[in-house]
Amino acid sequence: MARLRQRLRAWWNKDALETAEEETRMTQAERDVAEEDYEARKDDPSPNAWESPTTSDSEPPSDSAP
Repeated sequence: MARLRQRLRAWWNKDALETAEEETRMTQAERDVAEEDYEARKDDPSPNAWESPTTSDSEPPSDSAP
């Protein structure tokens, strides 16, 4: 069980480390925009608010014409 916890922590911390490294390369303006985007998504009740923009852009448009 301890091994499983250790692997989960390593996986979780890997994402945190990548995020921290990305943030260190950002300018202050980019950090401000990212914070505003986060706050907007946090307040958005729609289920797609946390969907990645690349995910929704990669889907073909639906054909509503008969």
